[in-house]
Amino acid sequence: MDCLKIIITIYRMKRGRKSNGATSGSREETADEESKRHKMTDGQHGAVRRPDWANLLQDIILQVFQYLPLLDRAHASQVCRSWNQVFHMPDLWRCFEFELNQPATSYLRATHPELIKQIIKRHSNHLQYVSFKVDSSKESAEAACDILSQLVNCSLKTLGLISTARPSFMDLPKSHFISALTVVFVNSKSLSSLKIDDTPVDDPSLKVLVANNSDTLKLLKMSSCPHVSPAGILCVADQCHGLRELALNYHLLSDELLLALSSEKHVRLEHLRIDVVSENPGQTQFHAIQKSSWDAFIKHSPKVNLVMYFFLYEEEFDPFFRYETPVTHLYFGRSVSKDVLGRVGMTCPRLVELVVCANGLRPLDEELIRIAERCKQLSAIGLGECEVSCSAFVEFVKMCGGRLSQLSIMEEVLIPDQKYSLEQIHWEVSKHLGRVWFPDMMPTW
Repeated sequence: MDCLKIIITIYRMKRGRKSNGATSGSREETADEESKRHKMTDGQHGAVRRPDWANLLQDIILQVFQYLPLLDRAHASQVCRSWNQVFHMPDLWRCFEFELNQPATSYLRATHPELIKQIIKRHSNHLQYVSFKVDSSKESAEAACDILSQLVNCSLKTLGLISTARPSFMDLPKSHFISALTVVFVNSKSLSSLKIDDTPVDDPSLKVLVANNSDTLKLLKMSSCPHVSPAGILCVADQCHGLRELALNYHLLSDELLLALSSEKHVRLEHLRIDVVSENPGQTQFHAIQKSSWDAFIKHSPKVNLVMYFFLYEEEFDPFFRYETPVTHLYFGRSVSKDVLGRVGMTCPRLVELVVCANGLRPLDEELIRIAERCKQLSAIGLGECEVSCSAFVEFVKMCGGRLSQLSIMEEVLIPDQKYSLEQIHWEVSKHLGRVWFPDMMPTW
């Protein structure tokens, strides 16, 4: 059994630390250790006795169990009474991930139903850091809701609902999901971190969350939640004064929300993530945020990381980057035009990281140079299906210098010119970076 190997390793490490604490180099101690080893052998047959695993210290077994997958941990608990006692120690159940997958739709191993029953029966009041990882099936999402509805004695600090494929929670009846989630909101009263992306959570349930956890909530991630309105987010912003991280869709972002997050009573945000997503080209209308609202927000939280993910079509970028925007991390998941990237260089002076997955066939030489000139804090950049001349790329790196800690450029992006070939460019770029650099063969972001 693999767990026995881990136990032996930790046991030996513990013994090693104890022996290192004594004076080393003594012949008397060496002889003593030799004598102890002889005592571990059977005098009649000369066979080495096996260690008495049942009498290992419980803290050693506990450390081992924390590294084991749940099924292996359950099997190990059947070795003896002592190991079974460790299996049920509260410390072992504070952090747990329920894996709920259907054999027909997922190759992942699911948490065994009998183990789930035992966890709910004996350890629901010990659970503090819990996540649910479900596949794309409606049955898995329903199983997650059934477990949530039984956590009436819980006192969770973190909760994450994660769909490994499409958002299966959205296939559930809204009332079923809300009633299950409300059980946790009402009974926990100490939630500090909540990730409920791609779920049918709504404004009334957020009010329940705030009413019971406003003093402890620090992180809230809820992108792609179509039943939440700006008023629901405003309720969270007004009441949860300890909020540090917030992630939501752009349609929930408003001037009113930014001003609420800028009020004196509100603790300064450290991270604000905005997902700007369009599913139907030309049919989604995006509003503009006033510069005065951004200015008030940054004045209140000057060190905030403003992260924006764009999944738009080219004709939908018109409301963005028309004036200074305090974005620090910018990701373009679809093709973005030269014009938009040029505006980024003019309007995003706080930019720290830029990733462009695709652009087209027109070189981005001028745009990169402008970004290097204006974005003095830029330290990470990634370019996918784009084109940049080798000379312009070298100039960009020279202007940014050693502050470029991450430089992920596909080899196909770089276009040889009269000054540099692909064979020469990595030497020139390495010289300006102060470290060895080569173009990527595949994206690393």
